[in-house]
Amino acid sequence: MAAKLEDLSVGKLGFVADNRLWSEEQQEAATRVLAEAAERRLTTVRISFGDQHGILRGKTITAHNLPHALENGIDFPSDVLVFDTANDPAFPVFAAGGGFGLAEMTGIPDVILVPDPLTFRVLPWAPGTGWLLGDMYFDSGRPVPFATRQVLRDALRALHGRGMEYVAGLEVEFYVTRLEDPMLRPEQSGKPPDPPRVSCIAHGFQYMTESRNDEIDGILQVLHDNLVALGLPLRSMEDEWGPGQCEFTFDPLPGLGAADAMLLFRTATKQLCRRHGYLATFMCRPGLPNLYSSGWHLHESVVRTADGTNLMSPSSSRDVLSEFGRHFVGGLLAHARASTLLSTPTINGYKRYKPFSLAPDRVTWGRDNRAAMIRVCGDGPNTHVENRIGEPAANPYLYMTSQIWAGLDGVDNAIDPGPPSDEPYAESDHVLLPRSIMEATEELKRSALFRRTLGDAFVDYLVRIKEHEIERFLSHVTDWEHREYFEVF
Repeated sequence: MAAKLEDLSVGKLGFVADNRLWSEEQQEAATRVLAEAAERRLTTVRISFGDQHGILRGKTITAHNLPHALENGIDFPSDVLVFDTANDPAFPVFAAGGGFGLAEMTGIPDVILVPDPLTFRVLPWAPGTGWLLGDMYFDSGRPVPFATRQVLRDALRALHGRGMEYVAGLEVEFYVTRLEDPMLRPEQSGKPPDPPRVSCIAHGFQYMTESRNDEIDGILQVLHDNLVALGLPLRSMEDEWGPGQCEFTFDPLPGLGAADAMLLFRTATKQLCRRHGYLATFMCRPGLPNLYSSGWHLHESVVRTADGTNLMSPSSSRDVLSEFGRHFVGGLLAHARASTLLSTPTINGYKRYKPFSLAPDRVTWGRDNRAAMIRVCGDGPNTHVENRIGEPAANPYLYMTSQIWAGLDGVDNAIDPGPPSDEPYAESDHVLLPRSIMEATEELKRSALFRRTLGDAFVDYLVRIKEHEIERFLSHVTDWEHREYFEVF
């Protein structure tokens, strides 16, 4: 049968079926997606990809091309993989192998982005618009090894092979500000552009105050209604420490679903706030007066696939964790410094690691202790650990991947975490967390565990991007330097 003209304009003919990329569950979901798109008379569908920074990039296709995209994938530029956070290329893209050492990357060719029908949503704030998250493949059918959703999928597959499943709950802090001036004049649109000028939407420093939350209830209700309509399991919306600082928490989800939810939550929040005259930021420590750091506390456990038993639950009320849980925590602690680049990937994020700040500054664990890096929460079947190391801008796939591989290494090698700490900030014999992204990058570069589990190619890829950002940072004259030296010298 001759191909339809529409088929020839999207992806590669029969790509999904020919390469057996979907499970039976995904195939059934694709049928439902097409039916719902027709029933709801969608006009466009966004097909998005979570890049190395955890930022969504993608294409918007017209709804009549959706069946072809689900069969063939869509063409997508591979050059999104070469950029640092300012979209500055970190690789010599026109060298052989594109600077990656891979023949498939020579000349930054198109790759094929295949929508995952299990991620389909209708965006409640964008009339007639559907949304799908995609996975990136070379035209040979091989997954692109630098796509971070695939990196997490590989870690989850290793867990599944042991009859286990990773479960994560999200606890995310961020700021909502009022947009005063988007700073869109040409002279303000450099690379990177001038940040928008904003004001606070409420005073801060009245932690968990109902009145503060009520002051911003208008935008909170907008966020609530739309996030719930997306199917995200929102649990609470809380007033945090800084002015306009919020904390949203979500019910636990299985690994890939939790990471996908974090990606969708961040982009939905930013889009909704912008449409209503606000600006939401997941930057860890904004450079504005009186704005404190935001963190991403990752609540996590491992359950037995067969019956859902929580493998971290202790068998006795005298114990804080099961033996499995203790060794899992031992792995998290042993590889904490090497995993920091995956949980705190920005230069800014390391300004959060300060003593007596409700953020960790060293490698410790404790029972329900908010000063510790790893906090054991709950009891009985609800026992789990909270890693307080992350920043809200972290790529969720990499953050969660780091937890799985580090924790499993602790289990495999029976790593003892030692006794839980009652005074984590006073533990002078405990290793400090990296004080800068430079330290963290060197730790990841030297990590035997992550080179073995993520592969040399991926570690070198991520390190190269971060070193490119670091070089731009070090070559930039800061306001601090100018104030410090310009007049006095």
